[in-house]
Amino acid sequence: VQLQASGGGLVQAGGSLRLSCAVSGRTFSRTSLGWFRQAPGKEREFVAGVNRNSDTMYADSVKGRFTVSRDNTKNTVSLQMNSLKPEDTAVYYCAAADVLSTVVRGGADYWGQGTLVTVSS
Repeated sequence: VQLQASGGGLVQAGGSLRLSCAVSGRTFSRTSLGWFRQAPGKEREFVAGVNRNSDTMYADSVKGRFTVSRDNTKNTVSLQMNSLKPEDTAVYYCAAADVLSTVVRGGADYWGQGTLVTVSS
């Protein structure tokens, strides 16, 4: 199973970015997916997740600003990030598991390589 994240970059505070993660080697429609991030000197934290039914979960810090979605025809999961803040600066990782609760607690079976998001003030 491979997860390939993309879409990171440098953006000013208040701006937007869209991350995407392509998943291969697994029955995508049966997979729960999530996004995590790790800022310098901090632990990795859950950001957002979506299950096979497209039910979603978000960390409180990103609710109302980030939107996670999946496309079962393209085997991708996306994270639309709006109203970005400097504290959103981190390496963002996508993750996959059978159930969303496993993803949320950081126990995903598969992880992508990470993509860097930098938000300047």
